[in-house]
Amino acid sequence: MKDKEYLQRYARQQLRDCQLKQLGILKEIDRICRRHGILYWLDGGSLLGAVRHGGFIPWDDDIDIAMGRDDLRRFCEVAPAELPATLFVQTPESDPNNGPIVKVRDLNSLYLEHGDDMETDYVKGIYVDIFPFMSHPDVPRQWIKRLHVGLSKSYSILHRKHYYSLRAAAELCWFGGKYLLYAAVWRLLCLCCPSHHYANIPIINGYGITHLRDTVLPLGEVHFEDATFPAPHDADQYLRNIYGDYMQLPPEEKRKTHAVFIQPTLG
Repeated sequence: MKDKEYLQRYARQQLRDCQLKQLGILKEIDRICRRHGILYWLDGGSLLGAVRHGGFIPWDDDIDIAMGRDDLRRFCEVAPAELPATLFVQTPESDPNNGPIVKVRDLNSLYLEHGDDMETDYVKGIYVDIFPFMSHPDVPRQWIKRLHVGLSKSYSILHRKHYYSLRAAAELCWFGGKYLLYAAVWRLLCLCCPSHHYANIPIINGYGITHLRDTVLPLGEVHFEDATFPAPHDADQYLRNIYGDYMQLPPEEKRKTHAVFIQPTLG
């Protein structure tokens, strides 16, 4: 076998091993959520993979799920004591050097993405992302997107800065003030303009994707690999909100993984 063919085969096997480990993490999350009545659903590329491929998108190397804000808080309370010792609930509190997105990480693997800092100590194993959702105010969608972008950018800068210099302290004041302003506007709109929409909590990303609550709830189920998992009530509309014509495969040059290096098992 030629070297190139061997490397391609090895990369495919590494990807599949990563996917299977993520599937195992998802099954543990599912077990805990069902036991405690915590609602969650497949989100993003994982929901797309379930509907279009019956499992993982062939070139995808992560799993995305979503929860309401209160359900996520409950999950973070109960999961650490119930997950196997090889899994870790990574939050800004349990692993401060990592980003703001809650993840369940495998401790016996290595998963490196662009932007990972090898000199900074935080858990870097294979993971499942958990994105929080909340109700959003009944205002034009472009307002929501602008608030999402403002909150996301200011929060991200605040989260990664270490305030040891005068310049850094000035940035803390500037971006801290912007974040508090955006957050205050968001809370005011939620109070004055309640609605029946769901959105990603804005500190997580700047996409401003919103869904009618009836698109999400009551939850249904979808087949993913060798099991079934919760899915939005109207998965078709949910995916169209995110991707448009989601059944159309992207060109081959855009079929990329997130990781730059994967070691499914350490040792």
